[in-house]
Amino acid sequence: MTRAPHGSAALRLTRRRGLLLAPVFLAACATGQGTRTAPQAGDTARVEAWLRAARLEDAPFTQTWPNGTTGGGVLTYHAGYLHLHYTAPHVMELVASGSHAVFTDSQTGSETRMGLAHNPLGVLMGNPLTLSGPVTVTDIQKTPGILQISLTRTENPSQGLVTLVFHDVAHELDLREIRILDERQRTLFIRLGAV
Repeated sequence: MTRAPHGSAALRLTRRRGLLLAPVFLAACATGQGTRTAPQAGDTARVEAWLRAARLEDAPFTQTWPNGTTGGGVLTYHAGYLHLHYTAPHVMELVASGSHAVFTDSQTGSETRMGLAHNPLGVLMGNPLTLSGPVTVTDIQKTPGILQISLTRTENPSQGLVTLVFHDVAHELDLREIRILDERQRTLFIRLGAV
């Protein structure tokens, strides 16, 4: 784990990290969707059904920020709600619900509120969640045992790209990774599994 520096440098780094968490919210231009083939439409429907039914409770995760530093904690997700409780590099909380998110940092005592209408996290916050209309599926990749799907906002794809990576075994999906590519082409990774 990376230790945060002390003093004002720590405050600047923590603020930068806080802004880089918002990535779970900001992202880059997506490619056009084109016409979906029947298998792609079927895979989109499977992912949509998984997201609508998901009940992740205190799932361990690790996160890698674009600058290479790491942290982690536990994640809770269900349609319309996301909670990231960080225990490393220090205690932080991100709670997103509906159209807003709040990020708090125990080290600085800061609290940042943000709207989700214009950032990529919003594509995962619908309730019910729909992978059509306001959300566009830009890409689907399949390899044996893996299904990867990229999502963006239909009205403004330059606001962000979220890629979900699932284990796909015996037609059962298991979310393993969330990738967020920001508008500066920086990638943030959230991997589900032990910290």
